[in-house]
Amino acid sequence: MRRNKYLYITLLAVLGLHQEAVPQTVATAPRLVVNITIDQLRADYLETFMPLYGNDGFKKLLQQGKVFSSASYPFTPVDRASAIATIATGTIPYYHGIVGTEWLDRQTLRPARAVGQDNTPTQLQTTTLGDEMKLASGGLALVYAFAPTADAAILSAGHAADGAAWTNQNRWNNIDFYTPVPLWQSNYTKTYAVEPDINKSITELALSCLEQSNIGTDETPDLLNIIYRQETTPEATYKNVDQQLSKLISRIERRVGRDHVLFVLTGTGYSEEREEREDEEKYHIPTGKFNIQRTANLLNMYLGAIYGTAKYVETFYKNQLFLSHQLFDQKNINLADVLKRTQEFLLQMEGVRNVYTSNQLLTTESERIEKIRNGFCTEKCGDVLIEIAPGWKLVNDESHESTTQRLNFISFPIIFYGAHTTAGRVEKPVTTDRIAPTIAKAIRIRAPNACASEPLF
Repeated sequence: MRRNKYLYITLLAVLGLHQEAVPQTVATAPRLVVNITIDQLRADYLETFMPLYGNDGFKKLLQQGKVFSSASYPFTPVDRASAIATIATGTIPYYHGIVGTEWLDRQTLRPARAVGQDNTPTQLQTTTLGDEMKLASGGLALVYAFAPTADAAILSAGHAADGAAWTNQNRWNNIDFYTPVPLWQSNYTKTYAVEPDINKSITELALSCLEQSNIGTDETPDLLNIIYRQETTPEATYKNVDQQLSKLISRIERRVGRDHVLFVLTGTGYSEEREEREDEEKYHIPTGKFNIQRTANLLNMYLGAIYGTAKYVETFYKNQLFLSHQLFDQKNINLADVLKRTQEFLLQMEGVRNVYTSNQLLTTESERIEKIRNGFCTEKCGDVLIEIAPGWKLVNDESHESTTQRLNFISFPIIFYGAHTTAGRVEKPVTTDRIAPTIAKAIRIRAPNACASEPLF
């Protein structure tokens, strides 16, 4: 027994020594995250124009990156501002509050912009990835955003960034909200005009930031947000963006090191296609016109016949109707009853496929309406949302706007490259609200404060 005891102790000692001899390596967090968003990126175009690409742009990302090939946004409708806000915050408009590039202000009944007239992120109601990086580092993390438009730059930058710049009439624009504007950025945007090739100008500004701001040079992770726009044609867009990516990736890898930088690329999940020619009748395409102004007037007459003549519909915006809550309170009319009657009335109209009320969206648990609820915000959306039939045109006589209803899915990828990311292709559908928590996990900080989604890996 004693001999076996000594053998057991000796064996444990040998195993312990062996374990000490094996070096324990812990992967370091990337020093720099480059978050790239391509407005209206489409997977079909990305593949179609593959012969036009060099080896260091799209091809490098697709071949050497971790590619989630089927991405989407977990809400509808999607536009540039709501998409970029979701990428930055890891949550949906229901929480972050950016329901679109514009919406109707319920107080003034006038259109409001996602970043306001003063170009600030005050409409953004949650923290962004950049905000959390600032909080985690005690302000040491550097956060910048460069884009063709104010909403894209400011929403991706967040509340606590070091700087953001965007283009307007061939000039660079900065804001004092991020005070003070870094001297290098102020000098650059005053010195250099925006070229006709806006994407090229954005790349040059990003590379100037790389050289002059010390971004990505220490152990504190930094964030660089870049948004590229659509050019005149799809072919011109993808060829141009590939050239910018090639230049951007090569320069950043040389300066920071591939193992120390994480590139993330995705799209905004929508497509602004040209309106069809007026030849639907020739090809027997089912279509029609749904006039939102006339609909509001008819609804006013219908409610007036029930509750007494008054202006129950305050106004309309896009496919939304805004009812007068104050009037219902004065008349002691139950809003839920009004909404139910309104829904029943509108569903009888030609061209209407569905009608959603604010009460229904806020109280009904249904997979069918989940994406609509996720894109809804009580303070910034109407009481009634009308879904017209695919192929029909939503017409507004006041603004002379006309948009065609389309429900087609826009396929686009999410790509992670660099920082020891394993290359591969994932076909399983994923959503863009999972980008922020994935990056947060990689740089070892908490996700934004309204982000409840799991990391992608």
